[in-house]
Amino acid sequence: MRFLTTRWEYDNPVVSWVSSCTELNEEALDHLFLLPQIDFKRLNEMNRREHWEKVYSTTPTEKVGWYEPHLQTSLAWIADLGLAKDVQIIDIGGGASTLIDDLLSEGYELITVLDLSKSALSSAKERLGKRSEPVTWLEGDITSIDLPTHHYGLWHDRAVFHFLTLPEQQRQYRDSLLKALQPGGHLIIGTFAPEAPPKCSGLPVQRYNPEQLAGTLGSEFELKRHQQEMHLTPSGVEQMYLYCHFQRSD
Repeated sequence: MRFLTTRWEYDNPVVSWVSSCTELNEEALDHLFLLPQIDFKRLNEMNRREHWEKVYSTTPTEKVGWYEPHLQTSLAWIADLGLAKDVQIIDIGGGASTLIDDLLSEGYELITVLDLSKSALSSAKERLGKRSEPVTWLEGDITSIDLPTHHYGLWHDRAVFHFLTLPEQQRQYRDSLLKALQPGGHLIIGTFAPEAPPKCSGLPVQRYNPEQLAGTLGSEFELKRHQQEMHLTPSGVEQMYLYCHFQRSD
């Protein structure tokens, strides 16, 4: 008789399933061959959705680890681009962010906010009140959502991409980015830098230097500028962020 023991890994539903058993005999092992019939992509998405719903439904927005009253670096870089006020902008994972508040105050008219968490989006809508009405709100997973083709002139992402630690997830994100961002469009992205902790909100993260991030995103994106910035969480933890501005080739 053979036995199998393992530990649970967040983004691996096979291991998650096996870890519910401390030992498996040969008959049980035979059933593992049925696992490929499971929709693992859907299962991963459900796991992530449940995690973030729990975070946003139990933690005030201003207490989550990545919270900042104003995303000063993003706002300054967006201003430097000199984009028209009717440019199509999408903020990935922006449900709890105040970026939308500041963009509306600056007069930007066509803004989309995408988030996996319904609670995060509801919180933002409630905070904005009537100001939320012209905003397009999308509840969905960036690795699977079907975005309009070549629609956005600016793609903003602070602290979503680094939670995608598997190559397949990163490829799916890149596919969505390539589909939705206009040729010549801009990408402003913030991820954990190498000096940052290996986890955030209890989840593992992928840390990047500029060259690694550029390599992951692909040759279609030219790195225009980058900088590191220390973020202090509401609980006092230091997190070094890497901010990068890329422009998609025409």
